[in-house]
Amino acid sequence: MHDTTILLIELGAIILGLGLIGRFAGRIGLSAIPLYLLAGLAFGKGGFLPLSASEDFVAIGAEIGVILLLLLLGLEYSASELVDNLKTQYPSGLVDFVLNATPGAVAALVMGWGPVAAVALAGVTWISSSGVIAKVLTDLGRLGNRETPVILGVLVMEDLAMALYLPILTTLLAGVGLAGGSLTLVIALGTVGLVLYVALRHGRLISKSVSSDNPELLLLVVLGLTLLIAGIAQRLHVSAAVGAFLVGIALSGEVAENTHRLFAPLRDLFAAVFFVFFGLSTDPANIPPVLVPALILAVVTVVTKVVTGWYAAGRAGISPRGRLRAGGALVARGEFSIVIAGLAAGVSSEIRPLATAYVLLLVVIGPLAARWTEPLVRAVFPQLLRPAARKGEGAAGEAPASQTQAVAAPEGLQSPGGQ
Repeated sequence: MHDTTILLIELGAIILGLGLIGRFAGRIGLSAIPLYLLAGLAFGKGGFLPLSASEDFVAIGAEIGVILLLLLLGLEYSASELVDNLKTQYPSGLVDFVLNATPGAVAALVMGWGPVAAVALAGVTWISSSGVIAKVLTDLGRLGNRETPVILGVLVMEDLAMALYLPILTTLLAGVGLAGGSLTLVIALGTVGLVLYVALRHGRLISKSVSSDNPELLLLVVLGLTLLIAGIAQRLHVSAAVGAFLVGIALSGEVAENTHRLFAPLRDLFAAVFFVFFGLSTDPANIPPVLVPALILAVVTVVTKVVTGWYAAGRAGISPRGRLRAGGALVARGEFSIVIAGLAAGVSSEIRPLATAYVLLLVVIGPLAARWTEPLVRAVFPQLLRPAARKGEGAAGEAPASQTQAVAAPEGLQSPGGQ
């Protein structure tokens, strides 16, 4: 009874604290992710008030948080949208991968962490935070800008790549031999391909089978199916997160919309628990030794993301000002970087604190880069922005996005409600 009492008190304090932190972050116009991480550092191992009774419960909640994050991300796309974006955006996706994964991989090898850690850290530095970027675009009133579909296209490519990257990383982390690893990877990628095929060909049938007018039944069926598939996927070394992502892709139409509405509050709750748990599992004493590498990586990958946005927007014929805005908007890292670092924590003890410091830096720098990259370059290198505005462009030097080629946009990036 005493243990249960302490557990309830700690959980109540954690959830109440998350609510207050989220409210404070909203007041100052900052993403709550860095504050959640700092809260976890304060109350975790080596913090000033470690929480012990609720540790196991929070760990399970963190696993559910990752699953729900990926489920709702999958709900925002259909299989056909993913295929279409792959066809049109793959050059930008390849440039994004080369420019932003390379610094992480090189850093891990230079620090002597080994090839598996290099693959993991490459993912940490590669993937932008769609949640932070969605909020920034909304706050800056740029959802109608010409460069916004380009930004969304890059994010979609990264999300799709995660479905391939995570099985590869999971296989490497399993530490199996070459033959066994190859077989596991083939099974993992085959599973992903099969689910994508079924979603593409029979998505309506799957949606119809789980559809219900009763919100309670829809919630139970989709949550049960997601956890089941996530568990099976993890058993096949695909990763539970990818399994949840594929479930989201398989659902479409009204079912996907209703599911998104029902699960959004759960996602927000458990995702916050996940970020706190990541901080709880990181000893603050381990961060100072990796702070310099994290800062160097942050500076390098700010530049590489800006170059990525410049290239991608240039392919769409957007003017230099819009290209700079696209690059600045892509700088923020967040949820995916933490997910990857959490998976790879057993490979190198330094990955978790490095990723924490790196994300803390870029989740703060990201909104600033989105706002100030173009004005700063305009002040320092005005020659880059000299081409005259084209006919029909707005006051910001860009035409509305509706006048350009449409790019499938995730639902969460179309409204202020996107995480």
